[in-house]
Amino acid sequence: MAGVAISSFWIHQIRQVGGFSIIHLLSIYVLAQLPRAVHAARTGRMETHRRIMRGIFVGGLIVAGGFTFLPGRIMRAVLFGS
Repeated sequence: MAGVAISSFWIHQIRQVGGFSIIHLLSIYVLAQLPRAVHAARTGRMETHRRIMRGIFVGGLIVAGGFTFLPGRIMRAVLFGS
């Protein structure tokens, strides 16, 4: 997750504010939450760990993944043909 979040900072196809987009905000969210999730797991707070990891999954994978299907993106062309 950290690797994917970090690599997103070199993607600048959708430029909403300067060279950045909402995808970059999701990456910041993931990078901020990962250490919290690891700390919660190491200290035995498993419910907190689960909650944080679910949030990372939804925000970092499902929402960000949904952005790959916007018009003009490669994945949209691959799946839908244009």
